[in-house]
Amino acid sequence: MIYRLIILAIVIFLVSCTNQIPMEAARYYQAQTSKPYDDVLQELEIAISEHNFRITGHSRVGKVIRKRGAKNFPEYDTIQFCNLTHAREMLEMSPHTIRHMPCNVVTYQYDGKTIVKIRLLPNDPNNPKLDQFYDKMNKKLQAIVDFAVEE
Repeated sequence: MIYRLIILAIVIFLVSCTNQIPMEAARYYQAQTSKPYDDVLQELEIAISEHNFRITGHSRVGKVIRKRGAKNFPEYDTIQFCNLTHAREMLEMSPHTIRHMPCNVVTYQYDGKTIVKIRLLPNDPNNPKLDQFYDKMNKKLQAIVDFAVEE
């Protein structure tokens, strides 16, 4: 019995000494369209630019796989983008927010539709200022997706 209490005390002590960031559930926003795939990609680039973000990367995963011999492989793309002013503001509120950068939107074909999906920033009830910033940014991210799929 005494050994169990000692082990429990050690575990509680170790857990209380860790400086880990709590895990958070990922939230996504998704929309779909019947528009041609390349039109959706162009609209995404326009929407990203109109919201004052810069594209930092574009991976044409489906296209590259087709070039390697999988002739009928569907389209899959990821576009990364960032706004350094927003990034600085977010990082000044919490250095841990680096895990949310850059923003990333994915597009792919499924069941005759083009799907556009973006990861939203989490809620942070422990930091009201950051939570308000996240809400503002999530509205921009959703507007980017909505613009791209609008028919």
